Amino acid sequence: MSRYVAKHSKPEDIPRKKRGFLSRLFRFIGSLILIIILLAGALIGFLSATEYKPADTEDIAFDGDASGKLAAGQPFRIMTWNIGYGALGDNADFFMDGGTMVKTADEERVRSNLDGILSIVGEEKADIIMLQETDRDSSRSCHVNEYDMLRESLSGYTSGFANNFRVAFLPYPVPPIGKVDSGIATFSSYPVSGAERVQLPIPFTWPVRMANLKRCVLVSRLPVEGTDKELVLFNLHLEAYDDGEGKAAQTEMLAELLEAEAQKGNYVIAGGDFNQIFSNADTDAYPIREGMWEAGELDVDQFDGDWQFIMDEKTPSCRSLDQKYEGADKENFQYYLIDGFIVSGNIKVSSAATRDKEFKVSDHNPVVMDLELKDTTGESDNE
Repeated sequence: MSRYVAKHSKPEDIPRKKRGFLSRLFRFIGSLILIIILLAGALIGFLSATEYKPADTEDIAFDGDASGKLAAGQPFRIMTWNIGYGALGDNADFFMDGGTMVKTADEERVRSNLDGILSIVGEEKADIIMLQETDRDSSRSCHVNEYDMLRESLSGYTSGFANNFRVAFLPYPVPPIGKVDSGIATFSSYPVSGAERVQLPIPFTWPVRMANLKRCVLVSRLPVEGTDKELVLFNLHLEAYDDGEGKAAQTEMLAELLEAEAQKGNYVIAGGDFNQIFSNADTDAYPIREGMWEAGELDVDQFDGDWQFIMDEKTPSCRSLDQKYEGADKENFQYYLIDGFIVSGNIKVSSAATRDKEFKVSDHNPVVMDLELKDTTGESDNE
């Protein structure tokens, strides 16, 4: 054995065919590594060049034929609903929640979900509709322009859209999610005098930031007849898959924005998907099972002033996507309370309820609230 090792210990003594094979193998591995490095560099360069970089505030145009008259003492209805980009019906699970699916719907199912969403919206006859996860041109929703479909179907409303998520190509996971053009949309049967997109804190750093959400609030201003006040709407979808610091920073900024409007004497409503449960809600209603995604808690005490925090504890507003809902054990499913409203004290809330739509067309249920603006004529404004 020792003589054999000595005989073949020098490179020149390795058989010619074997040397040729090893040489080709090393060249192949080197070329493969170089290709991977070049592709990674090209991807980073592409994402950097196409990164969505919104300003801190941007004006948003509202279009439509709204002609309603908003006045104190007049009842009206508002709805908030995360529509799951038209692709998270009861047939879907999702890899980020522990499921296996990336592409969760074909075009037929997306359009079917949108038809169901429009039907439910029509049934509720809400005067103001706040939607989240509304896609315009995304691979995950088969490039169906959901916002245009909604806008064309909801006659008598004016509407505006603000991007929450815009990435030319999201390379994660395998197969990749691809292009995403998505955001939040507000529809109002009352005229909107002005609106803006306000950027929220971004918890992600480079390079993850380039292909991630840039969450915002869509702030819409509705004149109140007979007064110099406005109803100021905040449509939002706060952070989900962060370590908690992102949600906290976004909530802190939201509290400052709401308080600033309340100090002016305006009527204020923030509605949407908070990805948090309000601390004044019953946190035992839907206990978190081991290993499941857990929503944060929004501490209501961090909001100064006379605010109302509205969540319907009787009906879950969201379900987990660790498994399909269709055919699942409904009794032991993971549910959440994360959708609702924050309402200023000068608004009377008559009722609020989450509509149980059995998660057929979205992984969220819509939340509907009936209310009216209190007549504050003669009251002095807060300084």
